[in-house]
Amino acid sequence: MHYYEVAPLKIVRAQQHTFTYSSADTLSIGQLVHVPIGATQQLGVVMQTTKKPAYETKPVATAFGVPPVPSHLLSLAQWMSEYYATHLATVLQTILPRGITKTRRTRKTSTSTHYRDRTHFLLNKDQMAALSSVTSMGSGTAILHGITGSGKTAVYIELAKQAAARGESTIVLVPEIALTSQLVAEFQHHFNDLLITHSRQTEAERHAVWLQARVSASPRLVIGPRSALFMPLPNLKLIIIDEAHEPSYKQDQSPRYSALRVASVLATSLGGKVVQGSATPLIAEYYLAQQARRPIITMAEKAHSGTATPKITIVDMTKKTHFTKHRLFSDELLQNIQASLADERQALIFHNRRGSATTTLCDQCGWSALCPRCFVPYTLHADTFTLRCHICGGHERVPTSCPECGSTDIIHKGIGTKLIESELKKLFPTANIARFDGDNANTDTVESRYGDLYSGAIDIIIGTQVIAKGLDLPKLSTVGVVQADAGLSMPDYAASERTFQLLAQVVGRVGRSPQQSTIIIQSYQPSAPAVQLGITQNYAEFYAATIAERKRALFPPFTYLLKLTCIYKTESAAIRNAKQLANDLRAQHTGVQILGPAPAFYERQHDTYRWQIVVKSPSRAALVTIANNLPAHWQYDLDPASLL
Repeated sequence: MHYYEVAPLKIVRAQQHTFTYSSADTLSIGQLVHVPIGATQQLGVVMQTTKKPAYETKPVATAFGVPPVPSHLLSLAQWMSEYYATHLATVLQTILPRGITKTRRTRKTSTSTHYRDRTHFLLNKDQMAALSSVTSMGSGTAILHGITGSGKTAVYIELAKQAAARGESTIVLVPEIALTSQLVAEFQHHFNDLLITHSRQTEAERHAVWLQARVSASPRLVIGPRSALFMPLPNLKLIIIDEAHEPSYKQDQSPRYSALRVASVLATSLGGKVVQGSATPLIAEYYLAQQARRPIITMAEKAHSGTATPKITIVDMTKKTHFTKHRLFSDELLQNIQASLADERQALIFHNRRGSATTTLCDQCGWSALCPRCFVPYTLHADTFTLRCHICGGHERVPTSCPECGSTDIIHKGIGTKLIESELKKLFPTANIARFDGDNANTDTVESRYGDLYSGAIDIIIGTQVIAKGLDLPKLSTVGVVQADAGLSMPDYAASERTFQLLAQVVGRVGRSPQQSTIIIQSYQPSAPAVQLGITQNYAEFYAATIAERKRALFPPFTYLLKLTCIYKTESAAIRNAKQLANDLRAQHTGVQILGPAPAFYERQHDTYRWQIVVKSPSRAALVTIANNLPAHWQYDLDPASLL
C-alpha cells in the first residue's frame, strides 16, 4: 500500500491544505485524483508521498489519465500559497484549467491570422546590445527599458528564437487580450506552432492548449495574459513580460498575485530568465533592480532611423478661447483630425472614462442619479439611453423628471468615450469611427478588429487605456488626449505614476515613421509634472522626483503594504468592526503603522458597506501574519497595486 498527501481543489479546512490517502497503485506526483471527503468526492492533486500514518486512511477513489502537473508548478503553487497567504486549493484552481479531467474531442487550437508587412529588418545598435546583455546574463530578472518605438518586440523575437534553438520554451505575457493579436502577428513569421491562451477562449479551448503544452516533447512558445505563466511547458527558460508596468499583471481576486513576482520566482527555480519590457517601468521595480544590481538595459533610440519627431501641443482647458468650435475638442485638435482624414491617415482620441456622461442631475434642486446599491453616480450611456453603474452593473432608464422636485430640467455632465464618439460622428459624418472600451461587444474589440486598425480602414479611433498599450499603427498621424489630468485627483499614492505612464504610452503611438505626426494634449492642469514629463516621455526626471516623494511618505518600495477591507450589510457594523480591528492591530503589532480606518474609495458596493485599513511595515512577514489571522468579513490584498 502507498500513501500520499493530496491537496483537494476545494477548501475543506481553512488551516489544512493536504490530506493523507492510500492507494494500492503507484501514483505520480502531480497526478489528478478523486478523493473521498465526507460523503462527497473532490478533485485533488497528489503533492507528495508520505509514510503510513498512525490513523486509518481512506483510499484514493479515482486516478485520471491526464498528464501529471509538472513539479515546478506544484512548487510554485506552494510558494504562492505561503507568500500571498492564500489557501493552496485556491492557488491550484488558478494554476489548472477548468474541466481538466473531462474527456474532449480532439480539435485544432485557434491561432491569429493577422499578418504584418513590417517583419523583416536588421537589429540596430541598441537592439543588438540589449540582445547581448540578456543572452550573457545568468538566471534572474532584467528590465528592458526601451522607449516607445525602440523595437522591443524584435528583441523578444530574437531571444525566443535563440531559446528555441537551444531546445528551450518561452512564455510571452501581454497585459491585455487586445494586444495578443499584435504580438501573434509579429511572432507568426518566425514560429509556426504558437500556443495562444486567454480568457475569451472556451473551457475546451483552454484545456486543449494546456494539454498540447503538457505533452509536447519539443520547445514551445506561448503568448497570453498573466495566466499563461502556468502553462506546463517543457524546459521553460525564458519569460518575457511585455508592457510590464501595467496594473493588469496584478490579479484583483484571490490569489491576489503579481505576475512579475511569480514569474521571477518561477524562472529562478528553473534556472531561467525574465525580461520585463516597458517604456515606463514601475517606479518600485526600477528602484529594486538598482538596489539588487539586476540588469537594467536601456534602449533610448527609435528602431528605425529617419523617424519624424511628433509635434506636441498642450491646450489649457481653462481658457475657453481654445474651444470656439466645440466644447470638448479644441480648435487645434479638430483642425489636425481634419488634416489626417484629408491625407487618408488615422486619428486617435484617448479618454480614460467610459460612457456618455459621468453625472446625471437636476438643474433646479441639484438631485443626482445614484446607484441605490453602491451610492455612486450613474453613468449615462446615450446609445441605449440608460443609466448604468460601473461597479455593480445595475441600470435603469433615464428619468424624464426629477424624483425630488418634479422638474424636467434633467442634465448630464462629464465626458465619456460614448459621448466623444457621438460628437465626432456629427463633426465628421463620412469618417469611419470606432470606439474601443469596456463596453464593446466581442465582435468590436481591439483584438477582433486589429486588422482594420493596422490597415487604416478605421479613420478615427476612440478609446480608453486599451488603445494606449503597445499598439503599433503605421497610418496614425494625430493623437488627441481629451483630458490628460483626469486621473491625477485620485486618492492613491500611485495616481501620478499611472497618469505619467498613460500619457507616455499614448504619445508613443506616433513618431514611429518618417511621416509627420501631431499630438494634442488637453488638460486643466497643463503644468502638472506628471503631464509635462509624461508627454515628453522624460522617465528619468519623473523617476527621480517620484522616488524621493515615496521615500519621504514611506510608500513602496520603501515599505510593504497590506490593504484590509471589511464588508458588512450596514454602515454602523462596518465602522464598528473596522475601528475594533484597527485598535487590535495597534495593540498586537507595535512594529507596523496603521492608516485608518476610513471608508473605502467605493464605500458602498452591491448593497454592502466597505471600510478600509492600510497597514505599512518594513517586514512583509508581519503583514502575512496579520492576513492569516483576520476575523470574518475581512478581505486582504498584500502588495496592492492601488489603494483605491
